[in-house]
Amino acid sequence: MLASHSKSNSAQWQWESAIAGAVAGFATVAVMQPLDVVRTRFQVNDGRVFNLPTYKNTPHAIFTIARSEGLRGLYAGFYPAVLGSTVSWGLYFFFYDRAKQRHSKSKEEKLSPGLHLASAAEAGALVCLCTNPIWLVKTRLQLQTPLHQTQPYFGLYDALRTIIREEGWSALYKGIVPGLFLQVSHGAIQFTAYEELRKVIVDFKSKDSKTNSQFDDKLLKSVDFAVLGASSKIAAILLTYPFQVIRARLQQRPNSEGIPRYMDSWHVLKETLRFEGVKGFYKGITPNLLKNVPAASITFIVYENVLKLLKMTRRKE
Repeated sequence: MLASHSKSNSAQWQWESAIAGAVAGFATVAVMQPLDVVRTRFQVNDGRVFNLPTYKNTPHAIFTIARSEGLRGLYAGFYPAVLGSTVSWGLYFFFYDRAKQRHSKSKEEKLSPGLHLASAAEAGALVCLCTNPIWLVKTRLQLQTPLHQTQPYFGLYDALRTIIREEGWSALYKGIVPGLFLQVSHGAIQFTAYEELRKVIVDFKSKDSKTNSQFDDKLLKSVDFAVLGASSKIAAILLTYPFQVIRARLQQRPNSEGIPRYMDSWHVLKETLRFEGVKGFYKGITPNLLKNVPAASITFIVYENVLKLLKMTRRKE
C-alpha cells in the first residue's frame, strides 16, 4: 500500500514538472520571439545568397525587419515557436525528472554530476525526436522575407502540408543529426551546471539558516533561480552554438528547382569553414545570448515558482 502511494506521488511530481516546464516555455517565447527571428536570419546568411537581407548588427536587424515587414516579420514563426517551446520544455522537464528519479536510489539522495548529465542527455534526445518537425517549420517561417522568389508558407499547417507534398515526410527531420547533438549536449551542460550551482547556493544558504538543505524550495528565491538559469545557459550556448548554425542551415527551404542549399551536416561544416572560417559557426550568437540568457532566467523563475505552487497545492490535499 505504501509502495503504491509512493508510486502515485512520483507520477504526480512528473506531471507537475511537465506543466511547470510548459508554462515556462510559453512565457519565454512570448517575450523573446523577435530576437529568435534575428538569430535565425544571421545563422543562415553565409554571404553567398542574394535572397536574404543583410544586417549590420542586432539593433539594425530588428529596426530593418520592423520597418520592412512590420510586427508580422518580428514575430514570424511565432505559433510553431510557442508550440515547440511549450512542448519541448514540458517534455524536457518530464523526461528529465523521470530520468533523475530512475537514477536516484532514494527520494532524498543527491545525484552525482555524471547522473545529472546522463538524465539531461536522455531528456534532450527524446525531446529532439518529438519536436524536430516543429523547429523545421519555425526556421522556414522565420526565413521568409519579401526577397523570396518561392510561394510563401501561410502558417504552421500550410507549411507542414507543403513540405510533405514537395519534399516528403523525411524532410520534417532535416537537421536531426546536429539537432540531436545540440539537444543532448546543450541540455546536459545546462542542467548539470544548473544543478551543481544550485547545490552550491543551497549549501551556502543552509549554513546561515535553520532550514534543512533538503527543503531548498524555502531557501531559494526568484533572484537565485534567475542567476542559476542565466549562468547555466551561457555555459551551454558557448559550447554548443555551432550545432545550432549547422541545423538552421540544413533546415532552409530548397530553391525553386528543389535543390537544397546544403546536402548534409558534413557539407555545412566544409562549406562554412571554407568560406567563413570558425567565426561562421558563431553567426547570430549576440541575439542568441540576448534572447536566451534572460529567457533562461524567465524560464527557471516561472518553472520553479509554478512547481512550488503545485507542490504547495498538492500538500494541502
